[in-house]
Amino acid sequence: MAVLDSVDRTLLRLLQDDATMPLAELAEAVNLTTTPCWKRLKRLEEDGILRQRVALLDPVKLGISFTAFVQIKTSNHSQDWFNHFVSTVTEFPEVMEFYRMAGEYDYMMKVQVADMKAFDNLYKKLVASVSDLTNVTSTFAMEPLKYTTALPV
Repeated sequence: MAVLDSVDRTLLRLLQDDATMPLAELAEAVNLTTTPCWKRLKRLEEDGILRQRVALLDPVKLGISFTAFVQIKTSNHSQDWFNHFVSTVTEFPEVMEFYRMAGEYDYMMKVQVADMKAFDNLYKKLVASVSDLTNVTSTFAMEPLKYTTALPV
């Protein structure tokens, strides 16, 4: 785990709020000149803490506000099956998050699509692409109550 001081943490919080914030504003916010601020940002990138800067899009305005959580059980736990499963699922652009789980289900995905028909198409594509799925259970979000990409730094 990386050692971060208060300046690093403040920079990370500011960038999580607005990754387009100019270097001069970031530097001023942490009481540094631009060169030391830039060096800190470069170090955070090189250390892999600052992985990338992205734009967050509005799924409602894009017509893809139907959120499903898909839990999957399998009877096959071989490395070959796992590799095929992961490579297949990660190619689906509708899959926003994908986890190997401990507990009742083996895997869980967060899926973002336009509607139930689009979800059904994704479901059919998944079960046709991957064998040995013994249980695929889906739940659907009715309303997002909290959404953030900001980590508590």
